[in-house]
Amino acid sequence: MSGASRSPAQAYADSRRRSARPKLTDFGSVISFELDPFQRESCEALEDGHGVLVCAPTGAGKTVVGEFAVHLALSEGRKCFYTTPIKALSNQKFADLTARYGAESVGLLTGDTSVNGNAPVVVMTTEVLRNMLYAGSSTLNGLAYVVMDEVHYLADRFRGPVWEEVILHLPEHVQLVSLSATVSNAEEFGEWLVEVRGDTTVVVDEHRPVPLWQHMIVGNKMLDLFEGDETHARINSQVLRQTEELARYHVPWSRGRKQNGGRPPRNTGFKPPSRTDMIQRLDQASLLPAIVFVFSRAGCDAAVAQTARAGLRLNTPEEADEVRLVIDEKTRDLPEADLTVLGYWEWREALERGIASHHAGLLPAFKETVEELFVRGLVKVVFATETLALGINMPARTVVLEKLVKYNGEAHVDLTPGEYTQLTGRAGRRGIDVEGHAVVVWQPGIDPKQVGGLASTRTYPLRSSFRPGYNMAVNLVNQLGASAAREILEQSFAQFQADRSVVGLSRRIDRNREALSGYAESMSCHLGDFTEYANLRRRVGDREKTLAKQNTNARRIEAAKSLERLRKGDVIAVPSGRRSGLAIVIDPGLEPLGEARPLVLTEDRWAGRLSAADFPAPVEVLGHVRLPRVVDVRSPKSRRDLASTLRNTGIQLPSGKRRRTSPDDDAELATLRRALRAHPCHGCEQREDHARWGERYHRLLSETEQLERKVSATTHSLARQFDRIRALLRQRGYLSGDDAITEHGKRLTRLYSESDLLAAECLRHGVWKGLGPAELAAVVSSLVYEARRDGMVDQTLPQGQVSDAMTATIRLWAEIEDDERGHKLERTTRQPDAGFAWPVYRWARGESLEKVLSAAEANGNELGAGDFVRWCRQVIDLLDQIRDVVGGKDPVGAAAAKAVDALRRGVVAMATV
Repeated sequence: MSGASRSPAQAYADSRRRSARPKLTDFGSVISFELDPFQRESCEALEDGHGVLVCAPTGAGKTVVGEFAVHLALSEGRKCFYTTPIKALSNQKFADLTARYGAESVGLLTGDTSVNGNAPVVVMTTEVLRNMLYAGSSTLNGLAYVVMDEVHYLADRFRGPVWEEVILHLPEHVQLVSLSATVSNAEEFGEWLVEVRGDTTVVVDEHRPVPLWQHMIVGNKMLDLFEGDETHARINSQVLRQTEELARYHVPWSRGRKQNGGRPPRNTGFKPPSRTDMIQRLDQASLLPAIVFVFSRAGCDAAVAQTARAGLRLNTPEEADEVRLVIDEKTRDLPEADLTVLGYWEWREALERGIASHHAGLLPAFKETVEELFVRGLVKVVFATETLALGINMPARTVVLEKLVKYNGEAHVDLTPGEYTQLTGRAGRRGIDVEGHAVVVWQPGIDPKQVGGLASTRTYPLRSSFRPGYNMAVNLVNQLGASAAREILEQSFAQFQADRSVVGLSRRIDRNREALSGYAESMSCHLGDFTEYANLRRRVGDREKTLAKQNTNARRIEAAKSLERLRKGDVIAVPSGRRSGLAIVIDPGLEPLGEARPLVLTEDRWAGRLSAADFPAPVEVLGHVRLPRVVDVRSPKSRRDLASTLRNTGIQLPSGKRRRTSPDDDAELATLRRALRAHPCHGCEQREDHARWGERYHRLLSETEQLERKVSATTHSLARQFDRIRALLRQRGYLSGDDAITEHGKRLTRLYSESDLLAAECLRHGVWKGLGPAELAAVVSSLVYEARRDGMVDQTLPQGQVSDAMTATIRLWAEIEDDERGHKLERTTRQPDAGFAWPVYRWARGESLEKVLSAAEANGNELGAGDFVRWCRQVIDLLDQIRDVVGGKDPVGAAAAKAVDALRRGVVAMATV
């Protein structure tokens, strides 16, 4: 509103407001736009001395509130820490704040990067601040404000607890600025913040600054999902007609397999529009730039290659020239020898066309280049995994979802409404677009009503994932003592939510108890005690299931033992699955501490490793073939020759069925069946009616008892978990009998890793002594590396000291796991994973990136360059901790220091800022 159009009263009110909050007025002169009401309300609360929780949609501009906290700190001569969940977001925020306040005022700390760490404003990952708080770092002196960007990340299963640790441990005088996506329980989270941090203003804004329109691509048409605007969840009748018509002729792949006996269905000839056609259609409708979420790293890269091959070009020659300049600037430090193995030339060509991928497997330099080019409008389409939706400032005009299912690390699951909102929230650039567009590509199995539900549901509850761990426990005891530490855990958001949930559970238990008395009356029998008879029936059923399970387990054990007896050249039969038929054993794949996984070659020339899961019965050796000393299954010629040899042996697949033990042979089951037949109620004419009520009674009783156990376990649950951890740490010598920190405990306070206790135990027992730098890196990698999914990765190790040290490490892990089970601990230490040992060993020994990645691929570990760099940096981080904990003069500490130097070269050493 201009000064000329304001009334005298409005002008007076504005003047009073400016004089009441001079720092906000000053901040308004620094930024180039008028604050929205929710931004102004949040900033006013901050200047008035309150903490704030700001919940607003993606792209609404909530980070402005965090920037005002920075402004306040600088104007007051105090410090502000700006924390983010991921390094990429930290890097981006560091660049933004440096551009505004100057390099001397802003620092960056992200674990592997340290720039101007003593500056008054420091951007950092949340883990860095947590470590500072536990270490009592002097950098905390003068801290007045902490911004927690993307604070809803505390729901993250693996890294979320760090957020709560920081919130609970920050000094009382520090004002907390929590920035969150729109969550449905913002008031609950705000109430908790008031309890643990004091006066906190909760500001919730659900208004998107740029309206979002929902569409579906059905066949070759793009249609509006809703009739009317997005607030009316009435599905467009045209969408319903078109999808129903297509669905009659096409069956979803998964359902088709099930209906067709596990074989691919015959009528899945549906082909979605080609990506090239889809992008061209978006371009013609002026809906670029776009982010296309694919949910697969390989799928993202394949989409870029596919559209580039099809000749898609979205940049003008002038824009392509600009792209080249940015690429040259961002990648000038890349070693020339690595460009080919990095796929640099194909990546560069696609960028010049205006096409890119974005996922965690990309080299950091590649990812940062894509982000900058996209923001500058020089990349028109990005094929991305969902990691792009986490805070990175890459909004687009349009977001496209190719599927509504994603892999969560364990299984393929449907997108939740919260995830859908987070992903589509990238659509619509504030100040650039009048409206944003979300597009779902229809395919068999997608119901437009399901999409409508995702698009119109705004529920995104924030659930705490906080739980005490070993490092947290020793740090809490060291700083506060056991009693005060228990009180801190009782104050966590996790316990706050758990205690609230008990109220509803107690009401359900009362209702269930009333229903149980009614069920008991309905199943009463005039011939005898039907509860006793129902219990006998249930015991018969349970015994039958137990016997069936025992049979299955026994067959699995027998199959595993039979695999251990296989030798090179043995011919066996693979009984089922895609690889069924004859196979020849190339390598028995014997593991000292695990099941054998033989490498075989089948008649159809497939080579790979099998496990006991592939054999429902013990493996029989059907014959033997003499093989050369070295067999290269990567060679097509070698596979062809071996398959031919196998077919020419004349060995036939065995026929006939194996005899299995019968449940009828079990004495206990026979006794239970006799007792059942002899019971008076067995002869009742209404027996089955009573039994149905009995089954309902038993189900409800089981549910009620489970609820009662849950109520009992929920109250003070975190403190009990903490007590169990302390008991284990006392048993292992990290705490004394009176909970004082021992020397080993002091080491553990400085080891920040998912496998913190295992690392401490390895140092304590000296199992890594005598290892050289490359060997130590290989073994340490097993504590940080985690394969993305189950696969055929070769986990063989360099023989000698590495193999021995790894065996000793796994032995210690097994001991810890036994102790955890004995102490009834929910959290268990993850089993070491040797899948990255060879690559990091080779890299530490100075081999080229091409050799390292090629060797990894040959062993079934298809590492992307970005994955390789990321895992190397995590190994470096843990090696740095080990060096600091034991000291550089200790042999292990010296080897760790040398390993860090050996690993930090080439693409691994490239700066990410």
